[in-house]
Order: sequence, then C-alpha cells, then structure tokens
Amino acid sequence: MRIDNLLVEIGTEELPPKSLSKLATAFKENVELLLTESDISFKQVIWFASPRRLAVKIVDVSEYQADKTVEKRGPAISSAFDAEGTPTKAAQGWAKSNGIEVSDAQRLKTDKGEWLLFKAEVKGLPIQRIIADIVDKSLKSLPIPKAMRWGSKDTQFIRPIHTFTMIYGSDLVEGSVLGIRSSRNIQGHRFHSQGYVELDTADNYISLLEKNYVMADYVQRKQKVLSAVEAIAKQENGIADINEDLLDEVTSLVEWPVALSANFDKSFLEVPKEALIYTMKDDQKYFPLIDSNGKLKSTFVFVTNIESKDPQVIVKGNEKVIRPRLADAEFFFNTDKKVTLESRLESLKTILFQKQLGTVYEKSERIAKLAEIIATNLGLSEPKLAYRAGLLSKTDLMTNMVMEFPDVQGVMGMHYARLDGEPEVVALAQNEQYMPRFAGDSLPSSQISMCVALADKIDSLVGIFGIGQTPKGDKDPFALRRASIGVLRIVVENSLPLDLVDLVEASIITFGDKIETNGLSNNVVDFVLTRFKAWYAEQGVPSEVVQAVAVNRPTRPADFAARVEAVKAFNTLESAEALAAANKRVANILAKNPIDISKPLNKSLLTEAAEIYLVDNLEAIESTVEPLLAISNYKDTLTHLAELREPIDSFFDNVMVMDKDESIKLNRLSLLARLRGLFLSCADISVLN
Repeated sequence: MRIDNLLVEIGTEELPPKSLSKLATAFKENVELLLTESDISFKQVIWFASPRRLAVKIVDVSEYQADKTVEKRGPAISSAFDAEGTPTKAAQGWAKSNGIEVSDAQRLKTDKGEWLLFKAEVKGLPIQRIIADIVDKSLKSLPIPKAMRWGSKDTQFIRPIHTFTMIYGSDLVEGSVLGIRSSRNIQGHRFHSQGYVELDTADNYISLLEKNYVMADYVQRKQKVLSAVEAIAKQENGIADINEDLLDEVTSLVEWPVALSANFDKSFLEVPKEALIYTMKDDQKYFPLIDSNGKLKSTFVFVTNIESKDPQVIVKGNEKVIRPRLADAEFFFNTDKKVTLESRLESLKTILFQKQLGTVYEKSERIAKLAEIIATNLGLSEPKLAYRAGLLSKTDLMTNMVMEFPDVQGVMGMHYARLDGEPEVVALAQNEQYMPRFAGDSLPSSQISMCVALADKIDSLVGIFGIGQTPKGDKDPFALRRASIGVLRIVVENSLPLDLVDLVEASIITFGDKIETNGLSNNVVDFVLTRFKAWYAEQGVPSEVVQAVAVNRPTRPADFAARVEAVKAFNTLESAEALAAANKRVANILAKNPIDISKPLNKSLLTEAAEIYLVDNLEAIESTVEPLLAISNYKDTLTHLAELREPIDSFFDNVMVMDKDESIKLNRLSLLARLRGLFLSCADISVLN
C-alpha cells in the first residue's frame, strides 16, 4: 500500500492575530481525530499558520482506509420465516437494505436465540475520496466566535478564502471546501512574491513558501522574532520587554519577520514608563527596551513584514506614528497632575459600581472602613493609613490617563499619589490593591496594600452575594472566583492571622440595608473556602487531602493551609492507610452509636489488655501533642498520632466494642470518641481511605 505525505492548505485574507495559533492547533487536532475515526493510518500531523493561511502536513498517511468486516444482525429466525419457511417481509426488507437475498444471509447463534446475519468484508476508501470531507468538517468545528460571508456566496468562515490546496505526494487531490476547488495554487508574500505560486509536492511546501518570503512554520517564525528582538536589544544595551501574548500577536501579524529599532524623543521619558509601555505594546505592537536599572529607554524594537531596501524609511515611519501616541500620554499626564486624587473623590459619586450596591464612591468608603478594620486586627501601628489608601483606591479611574488607557489603572494612581505627597504606603497600595491580578501574579508587598487588596475583594464578594448574583456554571461576571483565590493567596502566603468569618461579617456591616444578610456570611465563607480545592489541585495535591481538612471547616485560611500541609505529609507515612481505615471504622461506629464526647473515661471499666494499652498510649500522646496544637503545629501532631497505629490495630483485633455489659460498651465508645476527637483536632483522616 502506498504511504506518502499529504499537504492541506487554506489560503485566506488576514486572519485574526490573537487567535491564529489557537485556530491552527484546533485545525490540526480536528484533522487528527477525523483521520483516526476514518481508520486511516498516519504517523503525525504537523500544523502551519501565517496571517494568510492555515495548513497541515499529514506525515506517512496511507492511501486507503483499513479494510473492515461489517456485521449487521437481522430479524430473529422465528420472525424471519413463516410456518412454511418462506421469508417474511421483515427478512426481505432487511436483506434488501444490505444488498443481498435472504438465502445469502448467515446465521448468528447465541444463548438467547438465533438471528439472520449479514457479514461482509468492506474495502477501505482511498484518501483522495474522503480527505476533502475531513477538511471541511475540521474547518467547521474551529472555535470561530463569529463567521463572515463574502461576495455573493452563502459559505461562511472567519475570513474570506482564496485558495484551497490538497497535494498527496506529488498528486493533486480533487475536491472542494467552502465553495473553493482544490488547486496547486498557494499564496506567496503579499508584496515580495508574484501572487500565486504552484506547489509541486507536499514535501516542497516549506521551501517553496520561503522562496516567496513566507515562513509558514509558526514556531520557527516565533523563535526568529524573539531572537531578532533580543539581538537588537543587546546591541542597544537594553532588555526587551517581551510577554508571551505580545510575542504571539506579532508572530501572527507577519509572514517574513524583520526586526528594526527606532527612537522617540527622550522628553517623553518624563511620563511614567507604564503608560508609555502600554502605548507601545498594546497600541503599536512594539517591544520597549529597559536599561539595567529598570528604566525605560527611548529606543524600541518593532517587527515589520517587509524586507526593505531602505529600512530607514520604515524606521522613520514608525517613529512618526508613535510620536502622537506618546504625546497624548504626555498631555494626559500633565493635565492629570494639576488635580489631586483626593479632589477626584466627589466625581466618583457619578459612577455606578452596581445598581443595587451604589456608586464607586460608596464602594471606596466601604473599602476604606474594612481596610482599617483589617489593619487594626493585624496590629498595624497606623491603621488610618489603610483607611486613606482605601478611600483613594478608585480615584485614578477618573483621570484622563486611565480613561484613555484602562490597563494602567492602579499604577497611575500610585504615581499621582506620590506627586500629591501621599505617604509611600498609601501610594503603593493604589497599584497593589489589584494584586494578584492573575494566576501566579505577585502579591502586595506592604501590609497596608494587603489590607486594601483584601478589603476590595471581600467587598465585591459580600456585595454580589448579598444581592443574589452568585456565580453560576462558567458565568462569573464579577470575577468572584479570582477574587476568592486572591484573598486566600494574600492571607496564606503572608501567614496573616485573619479569620474569614470576621472579615465577611465586618464587610456586611458596611453595606447597611443594601444587601440581604440572612445566611450571607456562611455562603460567602463557604464559597471562598471551596476555592482551596481548585488552588491545591493546580499544585497536584489530591482532593481527598483538602477534603480531610474541609470537614472541620477551619475559617482561618492560614490555618487551613497548615492543616493541608500536615495531611499531605501524614499521607506519605507507611501507617497512613491503616490509620485512615481505622478512623473510618471509628467514625462509622460512632455514627451508629452517638455518645457525649465530654463524658470522662472510667478506667476501672478497662478490662482488656489491648484497651488498656491503647489508653496508655493515647494519654501519653495527648500530653505530647497538646502544646503542638496550641501553636497550630499540625504536621508534628499527626506524626505523633501515627504512633497510635499499633495500639489501635491491637484494640480492634482483640476488643469487642459493643460489649453486652452496657457500662463497658459506653466506656469503650467514649474511648473511641476521645481517639477520634484527637485526630479531628487536625483533620478527618478517615476521608483518605
């Protein structure tokens, strides 16, 4: 059987750069899936993507589907023939649908009876017959939010399609997709090539395109962009400010990347660098350069799609384009400096945070009050600084700079607060109130910032829950799940001695009668605690470890985390499995025989050596772990409790808990309750079994 490489390419108008790699990888995965479902063998599928094409190369694909045996069971023999042995209409209809006579059918005998059976060997179809359908289905399954029509056609795709190519080895495969027939024509570079070029073989795809100034390999093109930008940055004694999203977008905008450097007027460096960087990266797709001291340089790098004979023309063009954008930022900054953040408080009354929860000004007041309470609970020397930082926290939303460049909110508040002469911790909190902004982001660096960040997130949680707009499914318009993770990270990673119940109830008071308070505190606290499961899942912690802690519902996040770490360590011990099983057994016994845990143990009723042995060891370990529990040292506590494995095993092997003597039975139940209570002081390890 012939084995060869198959190239499929869709030539389009410029595709959306922010979703190009997602579209290309989805196309590849769809093709792989459908090839597999069609019983076509292949080695691998490689994807390619550039602004004007999506393509896949199927390596070592067989020319034919695998042959297969088809079996179709027909009517039962009892209903397939009448009393004279003549085929019934049911049997005749079934046979006709399979293209045979009833007499040609085989018989299938089972324990439950006998049936007519059609069995045939079906030859696999050639790849040339089915690949167009596979491509068509793959394209229609792409994650396209909104397809478009073009010309007078009814077909829809994310962008108009100009070419469709399918080459198997050196053979053109006939077929059509989205109204375009397959041909050897593929698009070269829009400016550096002569339009369409003909592809002779699948294996020459990359080399042919490179001759026509197109790097179709997305990963290779991305690496070239990165290397070129970093090389220029090194020449300029700087470091390129590169993030993955910008690198992907630039890679998706060019087919033949050429990196160049340009400059802007150094006077613009008087503007906070964040605003300039935002303008260069988000508006112009430029790569800013940072010097060794972390300061922005007046040189930047950009990537063009043209290999010009006179690069300076392109450089001057980009310098001309960036100047008015930076001038706007400079103007906004100079205008904003004339007004203090404090004087903008009144204008916050004109902006609605949420219809039922009031204005942004009201939210700022609530944040300020709660931030001060948190600062007081933490024992900070100047809790009023937290109040001040919280009160000003949203004022930069009313500045020209933030209105024009929303992504610089917070950071501009920090700069303006410094210019206003606010204390440094107050200024820093204007930016750090939003931390962590995303998974893995940095946390607030100062305690005042932590107070404001916590207050902001708790206020949103309480307010939105209080008006009944809790997240449902994947809908979370107020990002409350992210806010919850932020609360947990700030408290846990800074070991703050804060209780969620205290924070939530303090926040509830600040809302007055704006919210429904019945059951609100428990609902919010439980929602936040539930985020621990997702947080630890990302760290590879088994869900049952988190569940073992959650059973006790510790509402201090730092305490919750300490218990999880202790259970993680306990779970690695050799005795963990046996102790978990024993705890589960104890829990089941006590569930069926409830007993007052405060009832003292009567040692005079201890008659069996195994129960005396358990009590002696239990009392010894109780005295050992008591001081450890007092300082929340759950890890060492569980390590010591693991020493009870042998006494517990001996107890269950040799002692009948449900003794006929009622007083002995109750005494032994009290012993089990005391034992379980000691383990529960850390976690419910019975969940681990």
